[in-house]
Amino acid sequence: MKSYKVSNVKCGGCANTLKNRLEPIFGAIEVDLTMEPRVININSNHNEQQLRDELINLGYPMIDEELRFSQNISTKAKSFVSCAIGKIN
Repeated sequence: MKSYKVSNVKCGGCANTLKNRLEPIFGAIEVDLTMEPRVININSNHNEQQLRDELINLGYPMIDEELRFSQNISTKAKSFVSCAIGKIN
């Protein structure tokens, strides 16, 4: 199992979005909402760069990503939308 610390994950809606969007690509995903920063755990072998790209697209970059100011604002906005979608689903 490999663990990654991610930004912008606030609640179960965020966790649902991460699971729904990432599991078809990377297999089973666990999102630990008890840790700060939040941690996702992946059991399968996977392409880490692809995971990084998917997380940024969803608005939840890994905490070690060096994003420009505009990218940082963009990922926060995306995370709010992803969270809302996760709460609905």
